[in-house]
Amino acid sequence: MYEDIERCVRAVRSKDARFDGWFFTAVVTTGIYCRPSCPVAPPKAENMRFYPSAAAAQTAGFRACKRCRPNVTPGSPLWNERADLVARAMRLIADGVVDREGVRGLAARLGYSVRQVERQVHAELGAGPLALARAQRAETARLLVETTDMPMGDVAHAAGFSSIRTFNDTVRQVFALTPSELRSRASGAPSSPGSLSLRLPFRAPLCPDNLFGHLAATAVPGVEEWRDGAYRRTLRLPHGHGLVSLAPTPDHIACRLSLTDLRDLSAAISRCRRLLDLDADPIAVDAQLSEDPVLARLVLKSPGRRVPHTTDPEEFALRAVLGQQVSTAAARTHAARLVTAHGTPVDDRDGGLTHLFPTPADLAALDPATLAMPQSRRNTLLQLITTLSSGDLDLSPGGDWARARASLSALPGFGPWTVETIAMRALGDPDAFVPTDLGVKLAAAALELPTSPSALTRHAVVWQPWRAYAVQYLWATGDHPINRLPS
Repeated sequence: MYEDIERCVRAVRSKDARFDGWFFTAVVTTGIYCRPSCPVAPPKAENMRFYPSAAAAQTAGFRACKRCRPNVTPGSPLWNERADLVARAMRLIADGVVDREGVRGLAARLGYSVRQVERQVHAELGAGPLALARAQRAETARLLVETTDMPMGDVAHAAGFSSIRTFNDTVRQVFALTPSELRSRASGAPSSPGSLSLRLPFRAPLCPDNLFGHLAATAVPGVEEWRDGAYRRTLRLPHGHGLVSLAPTPDHIACRLSLTDLRDLSAAISRCRRLLDLDADPIAVDAQLSEDPVLARLVLKSPGRRVPHTTDPEEFALRAVLGQQVSTAAARTHAARLVTAHGTPVDDRDGGLTHLFPTPADLAALDPATLAMPQSRRNTLLQLITTLSSGDLDLSPGGDWARARASLSALPGFGPWTVETIAMRALGDPDAFVPTDLGVKLAAAALELPTSPSALTRHAVVWQPWRAYAVQYLWATGDHPINRLPS
């Protein structure tokens, strides 16, 4: 979009927040870059330059606006809507892969050469993987500087900088302030020791009912819970583990994080945003779904529904198998037994979280006799554990959606419902569709839509590429706890 100059100028002049994160506006006369909705008076059109990413604006020599803070906008929806090389790379960069493994590690995960990855990412984003990771480190540093009283040396290390000097230089270049000046400008008291309080922005509207209702209704005891108006869960992270509390408010998601290693901050934030689908573009989704008069009524009633995703794709795949052909309560019971027997214990002083969900490696020696389920489903679960443990199935944010679907479909006991449910919730494919789901079929019958899977799939062509969101609107027609915020 940043190449459509006239459209960008109109968005800036109207201070349209819908375009925040889609592009960034740099002003040549001031040397700063802003989000489209920046409240200051718009500059002259001839003085505007438009960039597809904050990293590209920084690479061009512009610093972040102190008023609108463009570096805290929602991310571009493109990276979660697409499955091409650049989108997969952006999801991995957001998860901190470049900081942990370098550009070579990023390229290896994607299955391309370093040169190809750098060339394609730079062509679309205006900056290479290193510059994008650097911009992310700068934002992580800002969060730690403003929300904690950590010594600056510890902040630099936790944010991923190789030295204090690099940390100081980057913060000054990006924010036009020293780290000490950033801290002195921060409002409010620092977070309590061991925790961070953050605001996660999103594009309005956002309907929290099915989003948090689904997570709370399907929560695995010990791993997830709903407490004091917030969804809480444990997180398995690259350098340790964490606990997160997420609560909806009218204009942001209140996020409270407790981490055993602060180097995991950016990865934890990325996974929480992905869990709640906060980078989605609800205006585009709802506009497309409203082309169908049947769905238009549902969209008008509760616009901005999101698809609840996951913080751990492998965990969700295992839970999807446990939930085959059983009730939500039974699926939670099966998962809770695995957690108690094989999960990693954690300490939660603020609630009832007790374990990390077990990894496929933790379950490698699982005795099938301990599973209270039919033999066929035991075999399905054990085969999935083996495939995930061997690395033959990649469900990570940078995984190839088509290849993952093919690998899942080849496993015994994996029918269309399981494959598409994993594609929707774990892979994040916005066009995943489950026409055989009981809730979808009941909703279709109530709305006088076709009920056979083939006929409903043909009808759903008009919903593409947002069929996963259409499923949320269909589910919402039923009387089920997944559709309601818990009291």
